[in-house]
Amino acid sequence: MNTNFDISQLKFDEKGLIPAIVVDSLTKKVLTLAYMNEESLKISMEKGLTCFFSRSRQELWLKGETSGNYQHIVSITADCDRDALTVVVEKDGPACHKGTDSCFTETVWESNELSEYSMDGLYELLQGRKAQMPEGSYTTYLFSKGLDKILKKVGEECTEVIIAAKDHDKKETVYEIADLAYHVMVMMVENGISVNDVRKELSSRHVIDHKVKQEKMASDND
Repeated sequence: MNTNFDISQLKFDEKGLIPAIVVDSLTKKVLTLAYMNEESLKISMEKGLTCFFSRSRQELWLKGETSGNYQHIVSITADCDRDALTVVVEKDGPACHKGTDSCFTETVWESNELSEYSMDGLYELLQGRKAQMPEGSYTTYLFSKGLDKILKKVGEECTEVIIAAKDHDKKETVYEIADLAYHVMVMMVENGISVNDVRKELSSRHVIDHKVKQEKMASDND
């Protein structure tokens, strides 16, 4: 739903810029912090694609124009002071120029009591490991060895899951599934496959499954 909001009511800074916080519509994760001027904001609204103003190059840039990683705008919201924007998007690929899903991958501080585990959080952590390659990290070791080594570990962990499940050992099966999930996600990062990619695929299968179920019910009632 488009609105008749007058963008002249926004408070651009002395350089004519306003910060735009880009958020993934599916995961609600912050993808990047960029800046817009009035022209780039108008282009964003007209095209439905994020367009920013590069402070380093002093020029407009349409996100994805060269990389193909377009960001399709779901909504643009101003804060209470109208001096900052939140841009919710569906993205076609990594948001960061370094190839990571988000520009925010380095944890500075996190509460042990309040932090929650998530697959998205693990994925971002693995992306950070690949970008920084810290010494002494097992994840760094896997990335340094490359895809063949990672796939070998995925295969090994698959076998471990099968063995544990066959023995009806729940605790060991859970342990091995966790190992498998970790190595699969390392492989995903290595191959540029995001959690969103898998989430969208599962979502599409849910729709198909729901349709098949409805058709079966209709057939049974005939």
